[in-house]
Amino acid sequence: MYTTSDFRRGLRIEIDGQPYTILEFEHHKPGKGAAITRCRLRNLVTGQLVTPTMRSGEKVGTPDVEDKDGQFLFASGDTYTFMDPKSYEQYEISQEMLGEQTAFLVDGMQVSILFYQGKAVSVELPNSVVLEIVETEPAVKGDTATNATKKAKLQTGHVVNVPLFMKEGEKVKVDTRSGEYVERA
Repeated sequence: MYTTSDFRRGLRIEIDGQPYTILEFEHHKPGKGAAITRCRLRNLVTGQLVTPTMRSGEKVGTPDVEDKDGQFLFASGDTYTFMDPKSYEQYEISQEMLGEQTAFLVDGMQVSILFYQGKAVSVELPNSVVLEIVETEPAVKGDTATNATKKAKLQTGHVVNVPLFMKEGEKVKVDTRSGEYVERA
């Protein structure tokens, strides 16, 4: 069991039989009454965001979750298949549960698979991934001196703003948390 004083970003908790991860939290002490904790939580099974308010000292459960290393194999329709590299066991996760993370999945990518009560429910990607630009406007001589950007479509279909000097076929590093361009790879 955890109390609100144990809260930190990334902590996994269970409320009313549902597993959540803490995205943000804030302890607040109003002028009158007891202290409260405002939270922003993501449901680990459905991906839904909730914002409960709890009294200070309130207790929440510890979910039955487990992290395992995995490797992305392929996508078939709305189902994404991952494999445990040690046991070669395969797990399927729906696109609905992965959400926007599908824009960064590349064949063979190493990920961390989250299991809730023995069932694969979500995937944690590395903080950044290297992707190839497949479509963008051509570079123009003299465009390298400004901080202007242009849109570029990556091999996964994700669109990101890149500097004007980037060309098709070049590889870029993209932050998987924000979906933004980091640097040339």
